[in-house]
Amino acid sequence: MAVESQQFTGTDQYIATDNLKLAVKAARALQKPLLVKGEPGTGKTLLAEQVAQSLGLKLITWHIKSTTKAQQGLYEYDAVSRLRDSQLGDDRVYDIKNYIKPGKLWEAFTSEERCVLLIDEIDKADIEFPNDLLHELDKMSFFVYETGETITATQRPIVIITSNNEKELPDAFLRRCFFHYIDFPDEATMREIIAVHFPNISTILVNEALQIFFKLRQVPGLKKLPSTSELIDWLSLLMADDMPEDVLRNHDKSKAIPPLYGALIKNEQDVQLLERLAFMSRR
Repeated sequence: MAVESQQFTGTDQYIATDNLKLAVKAARALQKPLLVKGEPGTGKTLLAEQVAQSLGLKLITWHIKSTTKAQQGLYEYDAVSRLRDSQLGDDRVYDIKNYIKPGKLWEAFTSEERCVLLIDEIDKADIEFPNDLLHELDKMSFFVYETGETITATQRPIVIITSNNEKELPDAFLRRCFFHYIDFPDEATMREIIAVHFPNISTILVNEALQIFFKLRQVPGLKKLPSTSELIDWLSLLMADDMPEDVLRNHDKSKAIPPLYGALIKNEQDVQLLERLAFMSRR
């Protein structure tokens, strides 16, 4: 099976590890969806955007919610509107296609050029949702019962599926995917990511911020660990014109709660935990 010559190597806005680049290449070689897991904020959704940008392809995004059904990705038949139009004597009722609304898979399958299809946060949906898409993602086709036509992919899309591990995915679905777990960036990789977002940032600020950030992630019992995206928000605040330049430099290292912690800590339980730790360290 031939692998397309143009490969994903990351972009100016996205630092991709060698393992991640290899995962994208392997999924394309196998013509299987790439299932990406990892902590929230590690760039799973952004990966699909950057793959599309890097390869010069259109991105089609299907954001999954708890109420999303697999059928919505294929198409939806609006029987209510057809009934209403029939009561009003509208001639549209004679062509059922007027009441078929194509979904994201339909859009991706019928795209004239190859595209990237992102199925974002698949684990938010019902447990049967992934199984309901097995055939469509495997065969790249589906049947429209109302019109009797089969929609088949003219150009097989690159399918990237993200999951935050909120639910276990079915084994049958996992077998049809190439899996990659995005590890949380180590300090060296994090410095590269920061450099992409803040090319002119002070090295001293980065050193002090990373020391606090990684120390915070090591606190036992923290309910939600701060993520990469939250670190970027925090640094944006620390660099803001209306913030004191020494807000981090003069931070008391013995305190468990960092300055402007609201960018990093997202619930009151973790704030209370850090306050208790700070109190115990002062005793």
